[in-house]
Amino acid sequence: MKCGRYIVLFVFIGLISFMGIRQSIVLPKHFPPPVYAFNTTSNNDAITALGKELFYDPILSIDSTISCASCHSPYNAFAHTDHDLSHGIHDSIGTRNAPALFNLAWHKSFMWDGAINHLDMQALAPITHPAEMGEDFAHVVKKLQRSRTYSNLFHDAFGDDSITGARTLKALAHFQASLISTESKYDKVIEGKAEFTAQENAGYALFKTHCNSCHTEPLFSDYAFHNNGLPIDPTLNDFGKWGITKNQEDSLLFKTPSLRNLKYTFPYMHDGRFKRLQDVLNHYTDNISISATTDENLKNKISLSKNEKTDLIAFLLTLNDSAFVFNTAHIPTNPSN
Repeated sequence: MKCGRYIVLFVFIGLISFMGIRQSIVLPKHFPPPVYAFNTTSNNDAITALGKELFYDPILSIDSTISCASCHSPYNAFAHTDHDLSHGIHDSIGTRNAPALFNLAWHKSFMWDGAINHLDMQALAPITHPAEMGEDFAHVVKKLQRSRTYSNLFHDAFGDDSITGARTLKALAHFQASLISTESKYDKVIEGKAEFTAQENAGYALFKTHCNSCHTEPLFSDYAFHNNGLPIDPTLNDFGKWGITKNQEDSLLFKTPSLRNLKYTFPYMHDGRFKRLQDVLNHYTDNISISATTDENLKNKISLSKNEKTDLIAFLLTLNDSAFVFNTAHIPTNPSN
């Protein structure tokens, strides 16, 4: 159903469904339909509100010190800029950079290696990981069941105060799926509300020539897995998707991140090895490590002059969405953490 420049999409979820859960999404016309499908009743806002409270509450960790927001700050487009690698309970250090959490409704799989194949299940990974939240999920549910606040929130969301693991995961998924970034300068240009500068236009042309095959518009990722020629870190010894599939063809393949909101989501790459966009471009022009699984588009490296790199960065900066990053609706009134 069209409304002005936007399409209101009402879609149905099939994997884990509950009667009485509804969600509508208002999207620009240049966005594709989301992959994550929502059920549809008036309880949507309450389910999202419940998920928001859970997202910011360290009760999800074994010692009540780490929340989802500890590694996914709203002011960093729900990424983490303080550390190259994620930090968890007892000052544990993970093996990968915390990815940004926006536009997740378009993802077909989750985590840098694709270990999770549905948003409704994604939260289980950090909650139960020993270097992140380190908690038993059944114990999380028991803690929530002892809370009068959560009893009321679950009742508002689902029509009764039964607190279950499935409902907890559903609420977290709803909140994360509600984090939609669509208000960058790029979006305004596509919608005819703004114009690129000459330098941004030059960078856009370079982007379409060299980057769009993996960082596909308008989401700026194909959400597939690629070996982008990073030399392996001998300390982390991370082989990406191969760690899940044990298929040699998946060695050193990592999920393509979106290029949206790069201003807020540094450091870059799965291990946070690059602090600046200039470092990222220098990797692609000068430092590609060739192996059997290196992406074919990168085996000859990318040819960019110094001025072209500057133009390309100028375009990439048009993908920043400050309205999304500073949207206080994404933060509880009195966050637990």
